[in-house]
Amino acid sequence: MPIYEYRCTKCNKEFEYLVLGSEKGIACPECDSRKVVRLMSACSFKSDGDFSSSSGSSACSTCSGGTCSTCH
Repeated sequence: MPIYEYRCTKCNKEFEYLVLGSEKGIACPECDSRKVVRLMSACSFKSDGDFSSSSGSSACSTCSGGTCSTCH
């Protein structure tokens, strides 16, 4: 089951959502608006205990240690 990243167009909050079927009814956890857009995310995979992104880096571009919510 994929986890997608979304951004609310009303309050600009970015959040993740586990999609269990249809994407209908997704609402912002901050303001409850249904005006959200799905973001393009870099994929990653786990190999030998380390995370690697599609760019080959072990950390995403928004943090330095690979510990933010978008790095896992």
